[in-house]
Amino acid sequence: MATEVHAAEGATGYIIHHLTPLTVGEGFWALNLDTLFFSAVLGGLFVWFFKMAADKATAGVPGLVQNFAEMLIEFVDNQVKDSFHGKNELIAPLALTIFCWVFLWNFMDLFPVDILPLVGSLMGIEYLRVVPSTDLNATFAMSISVFCLIIFYSIKIKGPWGFAKELMFQPFGPWLLPFNLLLKLVEEIAKPISLALRLFGNLYAGELIFILIALLPWYIQPVLSFPWAIFHILIITLQAFIFMVLTIVYLGMAHEDH
Repeated sequence: MATEVHAAEGATGYIIHHLTPLTVGEGFWALNLDTLFFSAVLGGLFVWFFKMAADKATAGVPGLVQNFAEMLIEFVDNQVKDSFHGKNELIAPLALTIFCWVFLWNFMDLFPVDILPLVGSLMGIEYLRVVPSTDLNATFAMSISVFCLIIFYSIKIKGPWGFAKELMFQPFGPWLLPFNLLLKLVEEIAKPISLALRLFGNLYAGELIFILIALLPWYIQPVLSFPWAIFHILIITLQAFIFMVLTIVYLGMAHEDH
């Protein structure tokens, strides 16, 4: 398919087509339907898998599904114990959800770039971008949700005045209030921006490389795509892990009462 499209509209048109989302609306109110659809499906897959593991859980010899679910839960629980020193029952489930959901987002990058868009075109769908984490709207939605939790727990644990004092009086004391406030605002705003852009940038670049490989002659594609796919498994796992760990660390900082 890549060769046919390449011949019809050129490499630039092929790349643009694969990186263009299925959108309704205009401007601020535009919705990327493919991002919403795949995010919802992958989120549902995550919930279904762990519900199935819970329903089939046994005190006897565990099955493969239970083993895998318990391994994930133990892995996330260890990260929470190492990075979060407060007491909050939400943190571990949140970390597990973020890790699994972001990983599933990223895993869509391993599907051949032409398969799902081809299925979409047969159904009359002109554009279909299948990797939610290559959509800046999705990564910012996730990071801003985490940021809202950071602010919420900062105010809840430290109190409104305690949170305000932290913004105004740290790190240089009350005599340099404007500089303290500027530094703290930059520090806080940088958290969701860095979370969103790191995930988006890595996955967008990875998807672009897969698209460029698909433009090559068919007999060269396996030589490049297979090694890159193996390496990319590490990238998608690492990006999900980083997002999860930074979320835990940021929420841990929000729970520190000075």
